Amino acid sequence: MKKPSFFERSELSATLWLFRREFAVCVIFTVVVNLLMLTPTLYMVQVFDRVMLSRSEFTLAALTLVMLFFLSVMAFAEWARSRLLVRIGVKLDERLNSRVFNASFEEHLNQLGRNPSQAFSDLTNVRQFLTGQGLFAFMDAPWIPIYMFVLYMLHPLLGLLSVIFSLLLIGLAYLSHRLTHAPIDKALEAGMQVNAYVHSKLKNAEVIESMGMLDDLRRLWQARHQRHLGVTHAAQDLAGRAQALTKFLRYTQNSLTLGAGALLLIEGNLSSTGAMIAANMLMGRATAPIDLMVSTWKSTLAARQAFLRLEDLLTKHPQRDPGLVHDSPHGHLRIENLSATAPGRAQPILKGLSADFPAGEVIAIIGPSGSGKSTLARALVGIWPYVEGRVLIDGEPIESWNREELGPFLGYLPQDIELFEGTIAENIARFGVIDPEKVILAAGRAGVHDMVLRFPRGYDTSMGEAGNLLSGGQRQRIGLARAMYGDPALIVLDEPNSNLDDAGEAALVKAVQELKQQGKTVFLITHRMSIIGSADRILVLYDGVIQRYGPRQEVIDALQPKTAPQGNEGGGTAPTPATQPV
Repeated sequence: MKKPSFFERSELSATLWLFRREFAVCVIFTVVVNLLMLTPTLYMVQVFDRVMLSRSEFTLAALTLVMLFFLSVMAFAEWARSRLLVRIGVKLDERLNSRVFNASFEEHLNQLGRNPSQAFSDLTNVRQFLTGQGLFAFMDAPWIPIYMFVLYMLHPLLGLLSVIFSLLLIGLAYLSHRLTHAPIDKALEAGMQVNAYVHSKLKNAEVIESMGMLDDLRRLWQARHQRHLGVTHAAQDLAGRAQALTKFLRYTQNSLTLGAGALLLIEGNLSSTGAMIAANMLMGRATAPIDLMVSTWKSTLAARQAFLRLEDLLTKHPQRDPGLVHDSPHGHLRIENLSATAPGRAQPILKGLSADFPAGEVIAIIGPSGSGKSTLARALVGIWPYVEGRVLIDGEPIESWNREELGPFLGYLPQDIELFEGTIAENIARFGVIDPEKVILAAGRAGVHDMVLRFPRGYDTSMGEAGNLLSGGQRQRIGLARAMYGDPALIVLDEPNSNLDDAGEAALVKAVQELKQQGKTVFLITHRMSIIGSADRILVLYDGVIQRYGPRQEVIDALQPKTAPQGNEGGGTAPTPATQPV
């Protein structure tokens, strides 16, 4: 996907641009807040210059009321600004959450290796930055020269001090970032590696316990943990030094500003003690945005990286074309010069396959392990991203179909059964609107209805995360029922009997025969030859190439080893393979 040029807005930038009016209002509130920040300073100067000299209680009361009014306006402006930014963050999330969900799903579907939950964390980081102190620091930053100018008007020396301390704080922040950025990132990466290591091993706790592997794995974990502690300690030590130096500079600034004000007052260059104290307060206001930037610098960088990752994700996975509207598919499928590859693999998995699969037939796909059967199954349902050639359903390319429209007419049982946290009925119904009759019909076809009724809550039984409360055979049969739910015209079953007992396999054969009688197109990818008796056609796949394809009996006869009579008296036979081994 082509990235937008400099003058073009990306989808994420264009979404933020929609809130330009709201951001403009926030800027107006920021102007009000920073103007009224001068209220305490002016109040102090007036108290020292007027009230202390005139000793007028009325003047003090009037000044106090004016001061309270301006501070109330300032508080309201700060509250309104914060509330508006929170609403911007919520609306931004509402506009982007579905897009991020879909793009993250496609990223994971394309097997690009990223953590699918990272995109949602990135969206949260961007939203929190918009509603946090980091954005306020950038909004307040343009007022730094204004406060410096006010200090300069009091006396040029005070203005010079404000410039010097601002430059020192900025330089210290930059130096701190340069020194601590790499160690902190290294520490975070080491921590994630340790957590990932522990998580991956705990997933196989039964294997670890049964074969006494715990001590060796703990030794490997401790080595990683000690390395994590070492880099974390080094990063924290550097960060602590930078923080101590920043505090020293801040305290020095306060004291030297007060000392400079006293010196100017002694020499008669300041009008009063109030001006001296006011100069100290103005110095604090001039460098406050810098302090805020320094304290939020890490979160600001994290938000920037999150923004760039989100921008890249949405650019690589633009909003899906809704596709054309088609009539209900009949199940006629054809592949033309279909090739499939995988990242990091030099040789293609599938090599220019072409075949026609008539509607209403059962096609068995057989072949040795690693021949590309599962990749072909994924390509047939349009979920393998690295393909060339065409997969046609009823003469139309599968990518031209709206996936939401096509989904109910497709049934797919992957080799690795993936069920989802929820009830049995929800999983069979694909988490759509549950039709009890269709759920029971699909469960009956898969031979799982009686088993489900034996559960305490029947179809309302929760299966746990990824169906871990069920056995492998039970998960496979429920996955089979899900594939046959509704009225699918095309069903692809990848090793559907790998975890089934005799009764389950008999139910599978019966279900395939019923689907065949109803005119459904069924693909059976299998290593077990007992199920191919239901097939109309057999496709033999070897090393990514179609070795044989045709009517079942014709292919079986071709695969049978030819025999030749022997010259010995025993009449023995010597096998001569008709084809390469399958």
